[in-house]
Amino acid sequence: MKIDDWLLDILACPACRSPLTEVAGQDELACTSESCGLVYPVRDDIPVLLVDEARKA
Repeated sequence: MKIDDWLLDILACPACRSPLTEVAGQDELACTSESCGLVYPVRDDIPVLLVDEARKA
């Protein structure tokens, strides 16, 4: 996965507005909030930030 650092700095979880972080070794972005904990897929280096597409960590 190749997401620029500046983009990762401004991306937020659409469910709770917490910052997102890359999941090591996978094409996913994880919410940093312990109460939310959704994990969003990244397809073709494009984050899919739809709550319906997310999975629980």
